Amino acid sequence: MAVALAAAAGKLRRAIGRSCPWQPFSTEPGPPHGAAVRDAFLSFFRDRHGHRLVPSATVRPRGDPSLLFVNAGMNQFKPIFLGTVDPRSEMAGFRRVANSQKCVRAGGRHNDLEDVGRDLSHHTFFEMLGNWAFGGEYFKEEACSMAWELLTQVYGIPEDRLWVSYFSGDSQTGLDPDLETRDIWLSLGVPASRVLSFGPQENFWEMGDTGPCGPCTEIHYDLAGDVGSPQLVELWNLVFMQHYREADGSLQLLPQRHVDTGMGLERLVAILQGKRSTYDTDLFSPLLDAIHQSCGAPPYSGRVGAADEGRIDTAYRVVADHIRTLSVCIADGVSPGMSGAPLVLRRILRRAVRYSTEVLQAPPGFLGSLVPVVVETLGSAYPELEKNSVKIASLVSEDEAAFLASLQRGRRIIDRTVKRLGPSDLFPAEVAWSLSLSGNLGIPLDLVELMLEEKEVKLDTAGVEQLAKKEAQHRAQQAEADQEDRLCLDVHALEELHRQGIPPTDDSPKYNYSLHPNGDYEFGLCEARVLQLYSETGTAVASVGAGQRCGLLLDRTNFYAEQGGQASDRGYLVRTGQQDVLFPVAGAQLCGGFILHEAMAPEHLQVGDQVQLYVDTAWRMGCMVKHTATHLLSWALRQTLGPTTEQRGSHLNPERLRFDVATQTPLTTEQLRTVESYVQEVVGQDKPVFMEEVPLAHTARIPGLRSLDEVYPDPVRVVSVGVPVAHALGPASQAAMHTSVELCCGTHLLSTGAVGDLVIIGDRQLVKGITRLLAITGEQAQQAREVGQSLSQEVEAASERLSRGSRDLPEAHRLSKDIGRLTEVVESAVIPQWQRQELQTTLKMLQRRANTAIRKLEKGQATEKSQELLKRHSEGPLIVDTVSAESLSVLVKVVRQLCKQAPSISVLLLSPQPTGSVLCACQVAQGATPTFTAEAWALAVCSHMGGKAWGSRVVAQGTGHTADLEAALGTARAYALSQL
Repeated sequence: MAVALAAAAGKLRRAIGRSCPWQPFSTEPGPPHGAAVRDAFLSFFRDRHGHRLVPSATVRPRGDPSLLFVNAGMNQFKPIFLGTVDPRSEMAGFRRVANSQKCVRAGGRHNDLEDVGRDLSHHTFFEMLGNWAFGGEYFKEEACSMAWELLTQVYGIPEDRLWVSYFSGDSQTGLDPDLETRDIWLSLGVPASRVLSFGPQENFWEMGDTGPCGPCTEIHYDLAGDVGSPQLVELWNLVFMQHYREADGSLQLLPQRHVDTGMGLERLVAILQGKRSTYDTDLFSPLLDAIHQSCGAPPYSGRVGAADEGRIDTAYRVVADHIRTLSVCIADGVSPGMSGAPLVLRRILRRAVRYSTEVLQAPPGFLGSLVPVVVETLGSAYPELEKNSVKIASLVSEDEAAFLASLQRGRRIIDRTVKRLGPSDLFPAEVAWSLSLSGNLGIPLDLVELMLEEKEVKLDTAGVEQLAKKEAQHRAQQAEADQEDRLCLDVHALEELHRQGIPPTDDSPKYNYSLHPNGDYEFGLCEARVLQLYSETGTAVASVGAGQRCGLLLDRTNFYAEQGGQASDRGYLVRTGQQDVLFPVAGAQLCGGFILHEAMAPEHLQVGDQVQLYVDTAWRMGCMVKHTATHLLSWALRQTLGPTTEQRGSHLNPERLRFDVATQTPLTTEQLRTVESYVQEVVGQDKPVFMEEVPLAHTARIPGLRSLDEVYPDPVRVVSVGVPVAHALGPASQAAMHTSVELCCGTHLLSTGAVGDLVIIGDRQLVKGITRLLAITGEQAQQAREVGQSLSQEVEAASERLSRGSRDLPEAHRLSKDIGRLTEVVESAVIPQWQRQELQTTLKMLQRRANTAIRKLEKGQATEKSQELLKRHSEGPLIVDTVSAESLSVLVKVVRQLCKQAPSISVLLLSPQPTGSVLCACQVAQGATPTFTAEAWALAVCSHMGGKAWGSRVVAQGTGHTADLEAALGTARAYALSQL
């Protein structure tokens, strides 16, 4: 039997690792619809087994910064598994629940994006069916029985097509095989030949480096049936959380056990419908039909690899998968953007656009037209899709149109460049980088590489990596406002410009933008002429060649040059009439009235060339949001701290803003919270922002008008929130006392609503009297609030656990470690600073209480063990023995208790640990000879065990490793007797 099982296990390993097509099998009566399969799962657990049905969490993780998207059904239940659930919350009452969870696996650790379309099974969005039992509500036997009952009796899957695996144990961690699960499957009628065991890599599930974990059992479906070797796909994974992984790698039993199961709906439906691919099921067929009707491409036929001529079927799968992901994410509040999850979604949308237009020849607006089909297939299960269908279609269509224009230009640039290459030439890194750097094109580099791959052209990846390093260095310099190593015009260059009669740069076009009723901003392009070029060393030149970093001086520009604490714009320029060659502009510097553009030249450029400039709209919008938010923050600080509060500096870019303010003392928790609430109020009111140039003299002696100790131009630009500039500067106006009115040359929003939210995430004293605040806005701010709320619930749960008390030392130590871990997380997490301060105060108190509880338990345990040892060693000058102790702290307490009760006895105790180490503690009697010291005694014993020791003449401790405790005890006795 053992030989047969080993042979079958080998077959299973090979089968799991083999990529194989789906094979149809007969299901009578007709195959069920996908929606019916989902409903049957939920009804089974609700009606037959008393589970509570909970809605799917949004795919946007709430309070979990470790995830870009929710990627498993268990994500929303993490607080229960970690023991951090708020005891007052509804979730705290969950015992047995089931649901169908929306999941996205794209970006981050679990990333299926690049595989979608290339095979018949990968998806970025999928539904995970799951059932859970918390706190030991039920465990292995019930979980396995329910799963088997559902698959074989409800869904009617033939038992001979199902295989199961269980945990075979792990000698390194000392975990035994999960024979209990094996016996459960055998009792359910699964033949021993199809009940196989695997090690921790396959059948031991862990949440992370630390935390709850446990053995799992997997149910696999055999695609081959009785024809040839088994071809298995995993169908259902049942996890039994019964251990806790400590930071040192050791495992402890959990006080409460949980069941966590997950089964992909798409794969289950494919099996029940007898389809060879998930894309052949009715979860996708309406979308594939709609794609065919809209594009006129040949019908979908399920081909892959070389058989998929023209990549038609690959494009079908990409578009069908990606429009589902886009619809679900946008419905849940994740829109295509520039960082984090929004950036991943932007890549997904652009990948779908490219396949739909280039391969399927889809008409404009095609992707948006598929949204109603997604709503029809998924809307009944997830009502938020139907509720937001118009918004989803609108967003998808707008982004599709924007990227189509970029893609067409990018394709022309690539085609034009490829024509000039020799047979073995690499595609120039500078050209690829220019496509990705420009905000209006923004074609991801991996997409550029894929487009080249299809033309059998290789990209100069080494060159791209070098450019990426330079860009990272440049950004780091920008973030620190470091002026070193930037192109700049020195006094000689400026004098030469004046001598030539070249006027200062006209940068008024930087204010040429407008706000549409739908909330979108439109930024106008700018026509200009190259007046002067500078090499990387700052030397004036008549022209620059391909690959050169250079400085450009133009007669006019719409780029904002870094000043007033606002980061410069970036973007690109093109030569007039040659739209397919992009010159990336990394930044712009103001030098004596002239604006120098720092650019990379992919081709020849010379003085006199006519160019068109395009700012990176996403970057500019980010700066506008942060600059308007900075004004609101400054006003809110004056409202909170008093009208005499003065700004001492600021710097902002699209990621975050910093603000230095003069304060006598650091801001209190309540003051930080109040400042945020003032800003939130103005943002919620979506007040208009007025900007106007006025004579500098008109701004004098206006009460409340905020200006810095700077030299302002005349006329000067005034930015006023909610009040027209003319009214704010009126002779009797008090407007500047009640709203933000500042002198400022920066670019701002036209209404405050686009700020979204503002969260102060850090504060520190720069020097005495000056506090630096760090703040974020928009979605980042919302995420910070969610993380803060989640951590607050974890702290509340820790407090509740502490109030209940610990049954034993391991539980008390685990709670203390959890509080310590929480303290570290709170210290570094991106959350509101006022909330961080509150939580830190609470955690300090909890840590003190936890440590007190540990000392009390250790003292009680030490008393008990010392009394037992005194009974065993009633006579003699020595006690040398072994005792079980959780830690060195406990062992030392036992030794001290013994010596306190028997002062004339010298004591040395050893305590073997589950990890293989041996703890040692000793104390010499009060009347011992001067040469008999505890430190030397411990060192003699621990050295024998290959360890180390430390301490004083009276008390010492140490550690070591030995399998022969008797020999170590003998060494201890011999040494002590030689000293007595």
